[in-house]
Amino acid sequence: MAMRAAYLTGHGGNEVVCIGERPVPSLHPGHVLVEMAAATLNQVDLYMRDSGAGITHSLPQILGVDGAGIVVQAAGQVTGWQAGDSVTLYPAIGCAACEYCARGETMFCLKVRYLGEHRDGTFARYVSVPAANLFRLPPHLDYAQGAALGVAWLTAWRMVITQARLRPGETVLIFGIGGGVSQAAMHIALRSGARVLVTSRDADKQAKALAAGAELAFPSGPEAVEGVMACTAGRGADVVIENVGQALWPFALRSLARGGRLVTCGATSGDAPSAELRRLFVRQLNIFGSTLGTPGEFAELLRFVEVNGVIPAIESRFPLHLLHSAFDRIEAGEQCGKLAVEIAGPAGPATPEKAFKS
Repeated sequence: MAMRAAYLTGHGGNEVVCIGERPVPSLHPGHVLVEMAAATLNQVDLYMRDSGAGITHSLPQILGVDGAGIVVQAAGQVTGWQAGDSVTLYPAIGCAACEYCARGETMFCLKVRYLGEHRDGTFARYVSVPAANLFRLPPHLDYAQGAALGVAWLTAWRMVITQARLRPGETVLIFGIGGGVSQAAMHIALRSGARVLVTSRDADKQAKALAAGAELAFPSGPEAVEGVMACTAGRGADVVIENVGQALWPFALRSLARGGRLVTCGATSGDAPSAELRRLFVRQLNIFGSTLGTPGEFAELLRFVEVNGVIPAIESRFPLHLLHSAFDRIEAGEQCGKLAVEIAGPAGPATPEKAFKS
């Protein structure tokens, strides 16, 4: 039995991303078969297309890390789920036996396998995952909005809430506000009572962030440091959220107040920034690496989203057959919000939406 899916046949450009038929996944013990309604495009999908270096995988492989859909069938021993339930997926699958899995820290598991990275992912009509990876879709969200929570929003939640320990009244600076993680971090910080400053090279993205509640917006380079220092009387930001890496690292460090916390989750511009050790120890700065989050944090995020009526911003929706166009957009850095991939439903052109909806 076959299903429609988007899968990699090699590494390079869009020519290695094929839309065609792949086998329907088997339903293993403890697993649930989900009919996918939507997923979103993440930077890691672009990385997998380009090279996938350092990520153990075999080709052909279905792309897609996050996703949301409807339960079709559960293995006999699975309880709590039934056909028709609307779900969003936690994307990391651990071994369920190591010390990290025992503590609920699945993403630290030495044998962890991510959807769309180490195994077939969500850009397909069906996916089979352990029942533990299923979470109920907040009822006020559609499937694309729910899919966005699994990677971008969960990553931002751990960065802002767990790692940075952001407190009401603190000042947070968020770099690259057009990206999905940065946007999610902004909304989480705003609802946590923080003073939010953002950066972007794009004036339109700055304006949309200001309209969404950010206090000030600056270009992403040295102007960001100048702006932060000017609006904090030379003190600096308590927290900096950064996901660009080498190109912006010096400005991120220089924007921090003494004892400030910098949380980073990416290195799209390079992974070998200047360490600036003297600044680091003299100002007693705290640097945190962060990626994804735990299943427990995902549950916390879903409660936060439901209680606050948060709606993740979906900039554009692409039917599966226009996935190449979605890749072109994220590669160019043009998006302002998440790019959704509609797995089910009628084919049609990509449809823009109002960014920064929340």
